[in-house]
Amino acid sequence: MKGMDNGKTELTSLLSGVAGEYFVAAELSRRGYLASITLRNTKGVDILCSNSDATKTVAIQVKTNRRSNREWVLNQKAEFFYADNHFYVFVNLHNNKQQPDYFIVPSKVVATYVKETHAAWLAAPGKAGRAHIDTTMRKFADLSEEYRNCWDNLGLN
Repeated sequence: MKGMDNGKTELTSLLSGVAGEYFVAAELSRRGYLASITLRNTKGVDILCSNSDATKTVAIQVKTNRRSNREWVLNQKAEFFYADNHFYVFVNLHNNKQQPDYFIVPSKVVATYVKETHAAWLAAPGKAGRAHIDTTMRKFADLSEEYRNCWDNLGLN
């Protein structure tokens, strides 16, 4: 863990990611769903979640932000990795100063967003008018909070 801030330990990126997964699993369980955290080597799926009678199941990938900004870093795979039953839950931990916020987004929406915003970024001039150099990093943002606490997006009811 990193240094201390006013006597509190700051979470590393790894620990904040793990915390985000457990917060999401706990929230799903609190809502009456069956949530199971997968092993760390499961590609693109952090949590498998079913309704209480196990007739509907979704795969969830969790992305956690330690702070409060509504922007999360993804990689290039997010442009192509989507399915009707695959969702992202983006988490804000707010530096552990308040309860987390959750943004529940279908993976197809994320794929379209990151593809379009990355293309726009590449087309726009960078510093001193120079072209941006392509990278595998992508970002998803929900500045309008359209997906905040939209648990019904999972379609498990």
